[in-house]
Amino acid sequence: MKDAQDVSTAPIVAVGLIGGFLTARETGIRPLGGVVLAAAGAYAARTWFQKQGWPTATALTLGYLGGFGASHPLAKKIGAWPAVFTVAGASALAAHFAVDSADSSD
Repeated sequence: MKDAQDVSTAPIVAVGLIGGFLTARETGIRPLGGVVLAAAGAYAARTWFQKQGWPTATALTLGYLGGFGASHPLAKKIGAWPAVFTVAGASALAAHFAVDSADSSD
């Protein structure tokens, strides 16, 4: 496994949210999509914790999971794919600015 200091988490959270949705949709097995979502989230959270500590890791994890939850009612208003892309983009931006770009200035 790659050292946490060498991991960029923005793409991981985007892949977790988009990949989880795609996996559930294409296989018809929602828990399998949850596995993708959880694996990406756990890998990102490990990096957030090691780079920025518990407060940032907790906030970003709650945002990641909150984005997943928010995508469901949002999908009823704007459609499934736009909702998934919206929450994936928001989560990726949060990870980028809170951890990924903050770390690169060291």
